[in-house]
Amino acid sequence: MSSIKRRQFISLLGGAVAAWPLAARAQQAGKPPTIGFLGSGTPTSQRTWVDAFVQRLRELGWIEGRTVAIDYRWVEGRPERFAEIAAEFVRLKVDVIFAVGTEAALAAKKATAVIPIVFPVAGDPVGTGIVASLARPSGNVTGLSNLAADLAAKRLEILHDVLPRLARLAILANVGSPAAVLEMHEFRDAASTLGLEVVPLEIRRTDDIAPALESLNGRADTLYVVGDPLANFNRIRINTFALVARLPTMYVQREYVEAGGLMSYGPNYPDLNRRAADYVDKILRGAKPAELPVEQPTKFDLVVNLVTARALGVTVPPTLLARADEVIE
Repeated sequence: MSSIKRRQFISLLGGAVAAWPLAARAQQAGKPPTIGFLGSGTPTSQRTWVDAFVQRLRELGWIEGRTVAIDYRWVEGRPERFAEIAAEFVRLKVDVIFAVGTEAALAAKKATAVIPIVFPVAGDPVGTGIVASLARPSGNVTGLSNLAADLAAKRLEILHDVLPRLARLAILANVGSPAAVLEMHEFRDAASTLGLEVVPLEIRRTDDIAPALESLNGRADTLYVVGDPLANFNRIRINTFALVARLPTMYVQREYVEAGGLMSYGPNYPDLNRRAADYVDKILRGAKPAELPVEQPTKFDLVVNLVTARALGVTVPPTLLARADEVIE
């Protein structure tokens, strides 16, 4: 074989190896493919999300511990951990990074342009720079949007239904999170159209939460909390303050309401994680992230905590309770 033909053959062979499904390559190496799970919360706070993801993988033939390995890592309220965990997964050469949330996806994208990345939830993936477009993500990242910013006006509408005399709203947001900043802007725009005064409370870390909330000192009628890993990790602390200050609260997901918040409205997060398992399945079987469009939520949950409503002396209209997907009593 001539040297030119030998080089052409080696080049073709290299291309073929690169095109093998990740699972096939992992099997050739004598081990199942590995998913690096970059969790934005804690094992407890996102247990239902993990269960939905793992169950769907099993339905697709990926059985944890047998046909696929899942390496779990959790941020647990420390935003600096996103970059550390993403870098660790790159060193470990996992086959797919499952990045839960906007900050997780951004950290994973910054850490690698080669390893496929799937995000089950992200606020405005285009606006925050995770993907180029929903239809054509490009690069090595794809997943599902949670429409966080788009739903801000709807949450404000629900708050207004419960509190028709609402005049001043406090909004707590982690300004270190690009998605949270976008949602805060959307909320303020929606509030201004209703002639409502907004009191912004900006945080970046756990230590900022107590001073921010204490600075309210009676300046607001209700508290809207922008969902992100930092707020979720501190949800009990936030709810405790709100109850003492007699502030009704609105959140983006049910976990906050289960921890004593008044209401939440947003996508069904277990469903998003379940659908994200389909992305992982396709990638492990050879699909490229750039060829898998980012999808939107199809299920939304309104959750109301009547125990909290009674403690605050808030009357939730029967029409709203009838619309609720879950009422905690």
